[in-house]
Amino acid sequence: MSTITPCLWFDNNIQEAIDHYQDVFPNTRVDSVNRSPDGGIFTAEFEIEGQRFMALNGGPQFSFTEAISFFVVCETQAEVDRYWDMLTSNGGEESQCGWLKDRFGLSWQIVPRAFMEMMQGPPEKSQRAMNAMLQMRKLDVPTLRQAYDGAVAAR
Repeated sequence: MSTITPCLWFDNNIQEAIDHYQDVFPNTRVDSVNRSPDGGIFTAEFEIEGQRFMALNGGPQFSFTEAISFFVVCETQAEVDRYWDMLTSNGGEESQCGWLKDRFGLSWQIVPRAFMEMMQGPPEKSQRAMNAMLQMRKLDVPTLRQAYDGAVAAR
């Protein structure tokens, strides 16, 4: 069976992007780098946490949009905080409901597993957690849990 590998179009900064993702995600490795005649990187194949990627230094003609995002499930609030802080650093930007863009313009969803589990709970509780989430930028597990349990009123 064939495999499907996302190809990411960068504006001539693949090495910077790969270096950044290696800092953010501990299980990142570079599998291959193909150089152009001038010695710069033309393409690279790499893997982040088991997900393979192809990268192309294509120039400024195209940029990333929110139509494609990477969904990161986190086990703890500390993990949410770490990914959020590292991916928004040096030019990244926060958005709503656990979404952000990194400094390369890639969109990410940083989601605690606890929230996903809350969404599977009783509808009344799930709705309270959802209402709380809709008020957030970075997702906050204790606040989501309080809303889910009915300890705080949704805004």
